Amino acid sequence: MPLHRRPAATVSVLLAATLAACTGSSEAPASTESSASTAAVSHIHGLGLDPADNRLYVATHEGVVQVLDDGSARRVSDTADYMAFTVAGAHTFLGSGHPADDGAGHADRGLLRSTDAGRTWKTVSLGGEADFHALEYAHGTVYGYDSTHGLLRVSGDGLEWDDRAELAALDIAVSPDDPDLVLATTERGVARSTDGGRTFAQGARPVLAFVSWAASDAVYGIGLDGGLYLSTDAGSNWKQAGTVPGGRPQALTAVDAEHVLAATQDGVYASRDGGTTFTERLPVASAPGH
Repeated sequence: MPLHRRPAATVSVLLAATLAACTGSSEAPASTESSASTAAVSHIHGLGLDPADNRLYVATHEGVVQVLDDGSARRVSDTADYMAFTVAGAHTFLGSGHPADDGAGHADRGLLRSTDAGRTWKTVSLGGEADFHALEYAHGTVYGYDSTHGLLRVSGDGLEWDDRAELAALDIAVSPDDPDLVLATTERGVARSTDGGRTFAQGARPVLAFVSWAASDAVYGIGLDGGLYLSTDAGSNWKQAGTVPGGRPQALTAVDAEHVLAATQDGVYASRDGGTTFTERLPVASAPGH
């Protein structure tokens, strides 16, 4: 049965606790370079490792930061709100979101790209039209969940987009083996598409906030209580693999079948044993209202 779009408010009853209320009405330049500085991190929207040097980058409500070896954060970007974030290659990141409070430009910045590890960003397409809250780069293709219109969009070049299913979702994941196999987190559970996101089956439990798929036989998800779940059969069945410290989840990235990065309200954590144990990579500061 296809999953049609539900009002965003319906999904928010279940999932809004994991999603920041980012309502900036000001506008900011699509590309603003700032001097690197240490930064306190509050709300997190994305995590990724740059394959060029294996450095951890964190997309936040106040810019993109690099995590240093001593566990501190060094802001490398402007202070805009990066609602979606994914690593597409060496020093190459994709993002979306909203401008800094004191900036100018589109309130919804469309698809952004950085080719210098997050230091500068340029709008590639859909500036002023789309606000992606989830982005995936797989099979040379960009998959994005546009929260403005409540639909999945897919692009081979980041310029021209194919609008696919309308649905109310928080996160998406794409099979590393099959470009047509897409998962989405919804109020009913994990919804599955086998036609590239053109249609989705009704969601099935467990109810997860975020999902990430880095290996053929290992797709991870994180529940609203921080429980980490693993599916070895492309999202059909799930079992709990562990619990991420810190409570409410904010982001999830699976690096490979054993290496998992997760952000909660208290910090960024890493596991190298499939979720059995976690170590803190970066503390998260309290940020009321985010």
